[in-house]
Amino acid sequence: MINLAEAVKLKSILAKKVQELVDELHRSAFVTVEKGQAPKTSNRAMKVIEAELAQVRLDVRTLDRLVYDANIKSSVDFKGEKLALVEAIELATQLRADAELCKQFSMHEKESVRMGYGENTMLYEIAMYEPDEYRERAIKLEKDAHKLSNLINAKNYSVEINFDDSRYF
Repeated sequence: MINLAEAVKLKSILAKKVQELVDELHRSAFVTVEKGQAPKTSNRAMKVIEAELAQVRLDVRTLDRLVYDANIKSSVDFKGEKLALVEAIELATQLRADAELCKQFSMHEKESVRMGYGENTMLYEIAMYEPDEYRERAIKLEKDAHKLSNLINAKNYSVEINFDDSRYF
């Protein structure tokens, strides 16, 4: 048994392991020798690497299924609403995106002078919103995103999934 937080980290480790094994397969696939000489290599046999790769890929799929299942079945309470972890993760992402958008709008002047096309033409760019209100919204959205992320992280450490990680740790 491992907790969901460990599973998420293990998914990343396994993805790297798959790439390392694929790279090793490429290195083991060919050897350069003089004509008539028998190939000598210190590399592992391709069949051995392929078997290990197949096992790691099976573990990736199993871990994915278990993580997805836990993310659907487990929930957090946020602002009076019960959210499945999968939904909470998406909401945290959306809150951060909204906060960034609000920050961008907050950085503009309410009114600024633009260059005109003629000598006597004065053009102004006028914001159709209050930049300070967007600054305040950005702060609130960031706080909400942080709170939600903390709830998700806490839940990730309390939810356990049935996966044997002894091959990797």
